[in-house]
Amino acid sequence: MPPLPAYRPAVIPRSLALAALALAACARPSAIDLHPSRITVSVSGESRPFKRVVSLVPSVTEDLFAVGAGATVLGVSEYTDYPPRAQRLPVVATFASIATERIVALHPDVAIGITAQDRLAGDLRRAGVNVVLLHDDSFADIFANLVELGAMTGHERDAKALVARLHARTAALVRTVKRRGSKPAVFVVLGTAPVFTVGAGSYIANLIEMAGGRNAAGDIRAAYARYSAEALVARQPDLLIVDPTVRLNDVLGQAPWNALRAVQRHRVYTLPDAAILERPGPRYNEGLSWLIATLDQAGR
Repeated sequence: MPPLPAYRPAVIPRSLALAALALAACARPSAIDLHPSRITVSVSGESRPFKRVVSLVPSVTEDLFAVGAGATVLGVSEYTDYPPRAQRLPVVATFASIATERIVALHPDVAIGITAQDRLAGDLRRAGVNVVLLHDDSFADIFANLVELGAMTGHERDAKALVARLHARTAALVRTVKRRGSKPAVFVVLGTAPVFTVGAGSYIANLIEMAGGRNAAGDIRAAYARYSAEALVARQPDLLIVDPTVRLNDVLGQAPWNALRAVQRHRVYTLPDAAILERPGPRYNEGLSWLIATLDQAGR
């Protein structure tokens, strides 16, 4: 096989990548929402199971490896860091672009991403590549996507067994949550200029609820959105959960952060690995476990 075309993704903080994808999702055509679990565009008549897969987002890569289909993955996206062996695969996409020529050179059966990438995937479709785009906002989407990816790659039984284990682990973790008089309000900081956070439509809001808290930005229906500084100060969340790449410590002395009681009381908690909370996939229980421990610490 000849060398793949050169592709040098721009280095952009992962939190900004998440924000950009979320904003793109908000702008996507309403027709996308007619499909409850996925969008499938078949242009070549390839039959399942797919044996040669390109993953357009890190969460899909994690899902594929988790259901036993890691050997099918030919290319991945920027910020793919788990499992470690996926880091050795060629990068063929970023949050803002898809390297169509590079993907075509891999001769995939299918390219799999998320619905926020619908517009970016146009060139892939025109090049004759099958494209599957999955919804990834809700908690239920995590499990639906695992089963769907398992079915697409001939690993449906493995996927269903994984989903059962994940549910069992979640139930065990929820049983450890301590009862409180009131649920602490949690504000997740994904960006500071502008302020960017998770809304009620995000699976992260579900994890916060399971951990014994409530999403301070629950007034936002979208999964991810900008949040006004004025509203943040008015809400006065009990604690902040911070993506480590946003460097919140650099601006804690500035408005609106210095007006928050959570900051004044040192209830600011940085994720040890943002992917366990921000990446919808099989490691979400690690994020839930961390949230439970953090809310317990904050409540002492």
